[in-house]
Amino acid sequence: MNANNPAGLDRMNALAKQIVEDPGYFKLPNLRPKDAATLILIDRSGPVPMVLLGKRHHGHKFMPGKFVFPGGGVEPADKRMPAARPLDPHAERHLLRDVKRPSPAKARALAMAAIRETYEETGLLLGIRRHEAAPVPEGPWAAFAQAGVSPDLSTTHFIARAITPPRRPKRFDTRFFAADASAIAHRIDGMIGPDAELVELVWMPIGEARQLDTAAITGVALEELELRIAAGLGHDLPVPFYQMAHRRFVRELL
Repeated sequence: MNANNPAGLDRMNALAKQIVEDPGYFKLPNLRPKDAATLILIDRSGPVPMVLLGKRHHGHKFMPGKFVFPGGGVEPADKRMPAARPLDPHAERHLLRDVKRPSPAKARALAMAAIRETYEETGLLLGIRRHEAAPVPEGPWAAFAQAGVSPDLSTTHFIARAITPPRRPKRFDTRFFAADASAIAHRIDGMIGPDAELVELVWMPIGEARQLDTAAITGVALEELELRIAAGLGHDLPVPFYQMAHRRFVRELL
């Protein structure tokens, strides 16, 4: 796998330059980033891998109208949700690097959050069918029990991590996961629409997806995914980590 992604890093640093040159940059508080997770679904059944993105409602204050991967912040229930299979050991180790108070429970909760957010925003439940559903936390996870689906963390690949630049109105320490579309065990209709968080879903080749109106890090994550697929999409591959240091983005490998 290529040791660095200069094209992606250049784009992130163009964004960093724009941010720090804003006259109001230093007037904003430097918030602590919130742990978050997002999931890229990949359909590799055809000759060209396709990825799933959703278009955010234009009325949202955060990234209105942008195409995104389903995702959001980690919730307490994500730590308590049972899984059919655990994270791959390599993925768990990568998730625990460069983290305050690392623990297997935290790594597991991050992957669970990506799966839960995917359900909440798209209606897609990832996992395996179970005849006897284990007890689940109240809230969104109840839909998995009702459908007889148990999340399978072994199918989630940890492919990238990025922290929102300092002094932004919202800051996230986001882990990007990927999973094959074959992991979709059930679909609940009615989650997408004009009044929902995502107004439409699109499947498209990675190259075409990079041409959509997305946040800079979304395009970079797609490039990282391409590199990873070309390298075999193994759990043991190093994971790129983007964050700002001294007003510039750096890309390290976890």
